[in-house]
Amino acid sequence: MPEPGDDREPLAELSSFRANFYNCLTARADAFFDLTDALLCADGPARTPVELSLTAEHRRGYGSFYAALNDGRLDTDRLRDLLTRLPLPRFESGRIVLSVDVSPWLRSDAACSPERLFCHVHGRSRSTAQIIPGWPYSLVAALSPGPSSWTAVLDAVRLGPEDDATAVTATQLRAVVERLVREGQWLTGDPEMLVVMDAGYDVTRLAWVLRDLPVELVGRLRSDRVLRVPPRPLSFTYQPLGRPPKHGAELRLAKPDTWPVPALVRLNDTERYGKAQAQAWDRVHPRLTHRSSWLDHDGELPLVEGTLIRLKVDRLPGDRDAPPLWLWSSKTGATTTDVDQAWSCYLRRFDLEHTFRYFKQDLGWTRPRLRNPLAADRWTWLVIAVHTQLRLAAPAATDQRKPWEKSTLPGTTMTPTRVRRAFRNIRPRLTNPARVPKPTRPGPRRPPGSKNRHPATRYDVGKTIKRPETLIERDQARR
Repeated sequence: MPEPGDDREPLAELSSFRANFYNCLTARADAFFDLTDALLCADGPARTPVELSLTAEHRRGYGSFYAALNDGRLDTDRLRDLLTRLPLPRFESGRIVLSVDVSPWLRSDAACSPERLFCHVHGRSRSTAQIIPGWPYSLVAALSPGPSSWTAVLDAVRLGPEDDATAVTATQLRAVVERLVREGQWLTGDPEMLVVMDAGYDVTRLAWVLRDLPVELVGRLRSDRVLRVPPRPLSFTYQPLGRPPKHGAELRLAKPDTWPVPALVRLNDTERYGKAQAQAWDRVHPRLTHRSSWLDHDGELPLVEGTLIRLKVDRLPGDRDAPPLWLWSSKTGATTTDVDQAWSCYLRRFDLEHTFRYFKQDLGWTRPRLRNPLAADRWTWLVIAVHTQLRLAAPAATDQRKPWEKSTLPGTTMTPTRVRRAFRNIRPRLTNPARVPKPTRPGPRRPPGSKNRHPATRYDVGKTIKRPETLIERDQARR
């Protein structure tokens, strides 16, 4: 680690990333690179592409912005490997904690943009939920253990009309974990990687699909779920006919009288939430009775056991009453340390929400009005590259706070907004592989008064295929 005040090592690492990132740009690389520098050095939030084209770091014309996004090429596989090789934040005992979540790029007024889906978004309250067309993106990021909300984004995938969300998430997580193992971020003997997710994911299905990887999955459950406990062991005096039972009694999360005696009970004092009580039940599993999400599984449905955790805290920020939080971990036989790490790391999952908000409000992720979804993918990866450069520049940045802002406490990392404010002073000391633009002339335009004789195609919103729900429908679709 560099000594305090010594920023040579962070700047060398940042310069190396910039050079390797430039090599990932295979077409219109100079325009792409100037665009990222303009986004890094812009004053304040990026509201419109016009403001980015007027910065001193953007040495090309305004038209190069959309020309690069529409006609440029970016090697995403190479960029994924580059992001994986960077130093990642780790928790206690060197454990890597990943989080996966979906954030929509809303495009309600883009009737000529293909591959849009109906995205479920919330307003200022839970009662103002809306369904708006847009492009949903699934992001995987490594979480940080400290008091900051920095995350290391490792992958981004856009969900299409023909995609199954659970299958895409499983493929995405498998690819991320395999890259981490291949790049040496996880070695044999290290603690398993922890993947935390919200209630919108089928955590039991993902745990079964990813059971061959060194990962532990922790997901939130709805409070109306019904699970099963292990069956009681049979006595030697009573041997019923038939095979032994697979499922025990029901455990209804909404009915405390159905809860058995917990295997573990932990009571911790937290500074933010007061007293936190965690109860854990081992080998709790759902009873799989529907084939809707298991149609590709041949044979009898499996028994996916894990640890059920109930977390109850005294208060939430703002002195609000806190309802109990139900979590399910794919690890059986969990100890008290495993239970504490599961719920504490899950609470860090909300750092990814701060990353989404910073992408949209400050970096202008959803500001450009792009028609082609491939152009939206390229812009998304540019925003991820910008956020990665800010994370690498944080140790070398000097705080330039406004008079009304609080000073950064010693030993803490500055926020992404303050690091971006200081990046313009760091940029002259970094590698800049982009070439100087050549003088050009304006291209031909449509003659005044002529009409557009090639109107753009309009596309419907939503899924384009109907998935089979029974084995009979599946077999008929395979024929």
